[in-house]
Amino acid sequence: MFDVIIIGSGPAGISAAIYLKRAKKNILIISNGKSALEKAEKIENYYGIESISGKELYEVGLEQAKRLQIPIEIDEVTNISFENNFVVTTPNREYEAKNVIIATGTNRISPKIKGIKEFEGKGVSYCAICDAFFYRNKDVAVIGNGNYAIHEAKQLKPVAKSVIILTDGKEMIQNRDAASFEVEETPIREFRGTNSIEEVEFENNNTKKIEGVFVAIGTASSADLAKKIGAVVKNNNIVVDDNMETTVKGLYACGDCTGGLLQVNKAVYEGAQAAMSIIKSS
Repeated sequence: MFDVIIIGSGPAGISAAIYLKRAKKNILIISNGKSALEKAEKIENYYGIESISGKELYEVGLEQAKRLQIPIEIDEVTNISFENNFVVTTPNREYEAKNVIIATGTNRISPKIKGIKEFEGKGVSYCAICDAFFYRNKDVAVIGNGNYAIHEAKQLKPVAKSVIILTDGKEMIQNRDAASFEVEETPIREFRGTNSIEEVEFENNNTKKIEGVFVAIGTASSADLAKKIGAVVKNNNIVVDDNMETTVKGLYACGDCTGGLLQVNKAVYEGAQAAMSIIKSS
């Protein structure tokens, strides 16, 4: 078991890891190997660095972590739960830790499909664990084509009457659990209903009756992960206190996922603050 699992390898996650490692904590970084920082063409407002690309800065951070022998596992986190300790789930295994830091930035993806925005809260949900209860014995769909979509479908299966995965024209990933579900790869035209979702229409003019849609495109966002374990999220930002601790004790968040100034220096500070808070409380 780890003292701390850090989800994310950007400025916030690496900053937290450095402080925790220096305090001799047993830590693990789990990262999908990507960062929004890589999309920044130039950074010219960071102290001590005249000019650097986001990709270069990201790679420098990774190298710094490796020099300190901080383990980095390239994997996709699909869930966080609590069973005496935190349990972080990926498609490949489960990891246990006393504390967890979410530092994955923001990447919630809402598909541009007619009816999605209109039916949010009226049949459209972004969290199966949060809302599965409301869809007992109902026909539901999950939008997505990756591990996260499969995870959400598995959460719904014991509760719902039926679960179908809609890939919206994309090819379903090869996963042994995908075979457990009906998969429809036809592009989606729109979702329709009166007071709530009642059916989906595909580009080939076929329709299917459904009573709920769960959006799980790409990977689970920071807000998705926080909500799964009961942490408060407002306006897609994770709510934290001055110590960067969420409303769930032992669960911390830092960087872009907490909102406010979306800058590298803020992410670095918050990562350090989260780490120091854990160190002081242990």
